[in-house]
Amino acid sequence: MATTSWGSAIARFGTVLATYLKHHSKLGCGLASLLTASGELIFSTVVFQCPCSAAWNLPYSLVFLLLPALVFYLLGCVLRTRSLCLLCSCCRTRNAGINRCDLCDECCRVSGPAVVSSVTWVAVALLGGAVYECCASGSTFKADRLCVGRNSSCAAQLPLVPCRQAQDPLVQDLQKVLRAESQVVGWSLIAAVILLFLIFTCVSHHRAGGSSLQLKFWKIYSEEEHQCLRTQVTERATKLADENVRCFFEGSRPTGCNIPSMERWQEISSPYPFNPEDKYLSALHRSVNEIQNRHTMKSPSGDEMPCGNVSSASGDAMPLGNVSSPSGGEVELLSSSC
Repeated sequence: MATTSWGSAIARFGTVLATYLKHHSKLGCGLASLLTASGELIFSTVVFQCPCSAAWNLPYSLVFLLLPALVFYLLGCVLRTRSLCLLCSCCRTRNAGINRCDLCDECCRVSGPAVVSSVTWVAVALLGGAVYECCASGSTFKADRLCVGRNSSCAAQLPLVPCRQAQDPLVQDLQKVLRAESQVVGWSLIAAVILLFLIFTCVSHHRAGGSSLQLKFWKIYSEEEHQCLRTQVTERATKLADENVRCFFEGSRPTGCNIPSMERWQEISSPYPFNPEDKYLSALHRSVNEIQNRHTMKSPSGDEMPCGNVSSASGDAMPLGNVSSPSGGEVELLSSSC
């Protein structure tokens, strides 16, 4: 019985793990939103204290509302590898001949998960109402609008409303109005973000063209290619480091290893939007096939060479410690003793 229960528990854990690995990006966005909402509630309750001053209510509230949202967005962009690759390739967009609309579409796709945390922070703060009350009570525009038909001291007492220190009960009742406005703005922001997401999805699918299955195939291929490339880069870099260290201490010659040139790294780093009429699925796919075609044309027998091999000009594999320079020469990475 114990063996059966352990086997059932392991099977359930495997199912949960497989589900997480399949939907890790969506689950990550949901977890980030949950943590952001919890953090905002804690900060609004413990840290946020409205100064109840006509000079400080507005700037203090705006900093508490917008600055953490900006920090979350920047962190989300920096922590994503695709965002950094896209940022590095923006300078080469004109040279690479990439359409500006395609680049904008790719930027929205990459920065979308980073926006989730920022919008969550602002929306939860607005639904709580405390930040908006402090912000609106320090605005002269809101004071002129809310104090219409009230006594002359309304504008002076309005900054004291968040702290419940207003002497006039009619002015203190404006706190309910400010809280209602805050919640309306919060729900409107959530609805606007969802609407923009739906519009962007529809426009993106319309611009991409092709069938839904073809687009799904491209997305799956892009994810798998990214994972395989990351694995291969880690393995090759580890192998290169181990071999160089071994060669340094033992004084032996390094074994052969294929290292792409700088031009090939730049080719596969540029954005490559989906195009149903294009026979290539990514920049890496295009680069590999172009190299394959060039080697096929240079081959004396006309036989195709394996598309995964990148040989030197002489046809021999490049040494592990040598990397091709942009000019086509080799840059020695090992010490002279190797």
